[in-house]
Amino acid sequence: MTGRLRTYLPFATSGLQSLLQYRSTFAMTAMTAAAGAAVTVFLWRAVYAADPGSGPGGFDQRGITTYLLVAQLLQVLHTNRVDDEVAAEVYRGDVAVMLVRPVSYPVMRFFSCLPVVAANAVLVGVPVFALFALLVPLTRPEPLDLLLFALSTACSVLLAFCVNLLTGMSGFLTTNTWGVRMVKQSVVAFFAGQLVPIALMPGPLAALARALPFSGMVDGPLTLLLGRYDGWSAAAGVLAGQLAWAAGLTLLCAVLWRSALGRLEVLGG
Repeated sequence: MTGRLRTYLPFATSGLQSLLQYRSTFAMTAMTAAAGAAVTVFLWRAVYAADPGSGPGGFDQRGITTYLLVAQLLQVLHTNRVDDEVAAEVYRGDVAVMLVRPVSYPVMRFFSCLPVVAANAVLVGVPVFALFALLVPLTRPEPLDLLLFALSTACSVLLAFCVNLLTGMSGFLTTNTWGVRMVKQSVVAFFAGQLVPIALMPGPLAALARALPFSGMVDGPLTLLLGRYDGWSAAAGVLAGQLAWAAGLTLLCAVLWRSALGRLEVLGG
């Protein structure tokens, strides 16, 4: 197991080296994230300003501010570039090189995206959160809720990787994945609870959102962070749902990659 892990570490290292060549990208990402968070947070704060107590969905002003701010920062963590890079490699035909390498392409892609996730968390997420913590009052989570949030966020990163990998692999079916990626971004942003908390959605729509894997990317972690769960069983249910979807999507990625591998072997002789 250690030997196989060591096989993929160079891909994480090369990903980090590539990131360091484009450090200005993080400044642009931070400014974009801060601007997007500001528009969303201050708009919803105005909605909740009329009622200092508990408002729609059981949120107070601090709660809705914290939810929407952290939701925007989770979206930054989920932007791991996997969909763009996989689609580009499929389009150029570079993905065929993986046929002669003794590694799994999906696993290699996972290790390559880890530096992107870590760098976005440290260089974008932390500064933007610190800035807003100075500007607006936020909910202070309990230590246990913070630990549950950390575990849930790790699961959400895995979910985002699988969703982005599947989006990139759509390039095997279409020569241009731009439209697929745009639809994916819109669908995920809405049904994950990034734009509107799922608790504020109409009943049938909220039920649909919770039945999809995207809720585990944003709403699930924030449910735990804000303590919006009823006991240990509910918290365990959130984590179990994330892990179940992560396992299912991982299996789907493996199956589709094997199918695509066979397609490449046939077309490439």
